[in-house]
Amino acid sequence: MVSEIAENQELIAQSVRDLSERLIRPNVRQWDESQYFPADLFRQLGEQGLMGMLVPEAYGGAGLGYREYVTAIVELSRVDGAVGLSMAAHNSLCTNHILLFGNEAQKEHYLPRLATGEWLGAWGLTEPNTGSDAGNMRTTAVRDGDDWVLNGAKNFITHGRSGQVAVVVARTGEPNTPHNATAFIIERNTPGFAGGKKEDKLGMRASETAELIFTDCRIPDSQRLGAVGDGFVQSLKVLDGGRISIAALSLGIAWGAYDAALAYAQERQQFGQPIASFQGISFKLADMATDVEAARLLTYQAADLKDEGKTVTKQSAMAKLFASEAAVRVANEAVQIFGGYGYIKDFPVEKFYRDAKLCTIGEGTSEIQKLVISRQILK
Repeated sequence: MVSEIAENQELIAQSVRDLSERLIRPNVRQWDESQYFPADLFRQLGEQGLMGMLVPEAYGGAGLGYREYVTAIVELSRVDGAVGLSMAAHNSLCTNHILLFGNEAQKEHYLPRLATGEWLGAWGLTEPNTGSDAGNMRTTAVRDGDDWVLNGAKNFITHGRSGQVAVVVARTGEPNTPHNATAFIIERNTPGFAGGKKEDKLGMRASETAELIFTDCRIPDSQRLGAVGDGFVQSLKVLDGGRISIAALSLGIAWGAYDAALAYAQERQQFGQPIASFQGISFKLADMATDVEAARLLTYQAADLKDEGKTVTKQSAMAKLFASEAAVRVANEAVQIFGGYGYIKDFPVEKFYRDAKLCTIGEGTSEIQKLVISRQILK
């Protein structure tokens, strides 16, 4: 079984590597500078099985595990973190929420469209006034007969404007009370549902981030995901897997920055020799390589535990915390090794530097990861 997983993983890595070199690398700078969201690319990724990696084959997915899924995110992110981010958000948030908590009718209707890349998914939890304080969210869903009426807004949502379907968590009880939120599936053409402002970001600029706005948005009860009041509990379980995705994204960015710095340090000549031969540079490379390897081990450990069906709250938070902070450190050192060229867009490391920072913020800040970890170890 282990050899089968390893073989599968290597085949996926090579396939995604080839795809990334062919379809992504030639466009990285243009997409980044113009904040262009390459929607057609994700349909192509869907054709390759990358948009429904965790979805069973019965629903049109690839039926693979987290180890293979992590491998795909890493390889995409070694070339462009923005593409890795969008692929991860689609798989681990919107699609995975429906897979984990949808009823059979919902799974049969939505998963094949999401898994094949025909539809792009969004996931709405964060609001302008509440990040980690989700119990105080202002987006409400009020029961009206057999329908629910939603009002409010979500922000910092990946695919907030381009996603054809969104899983949205809205408050159905009083603020700051237990079990006060419920999840719903909302299609883009639903009256009262609109995409709002697209954010102009420091990094990850080819991954669309925008608002979701609800104005008397009426949906039938059949669009409810799971029981009334279970929305936040569901979200925590979804985020356990989502943090593995961000750890993989961070690992890919760190690895890409390290690869670029290693190659440059061996090519760049100063005082008649490659700068890699100087201890000041070689020690930086040693630290970077160690960070990448440690991030890889933590990330795949969490992925393996997830595949085994074990609780991964602590391990996924550890992986996300370490890998994201490591990505920032590695990207920073990569810029330093490139010197003045590291600050110029003609070279790749300034983008890795800008992209890396989001990993310490999205799907729970580093501080929130420490809170999660501390609660787990102090039980």
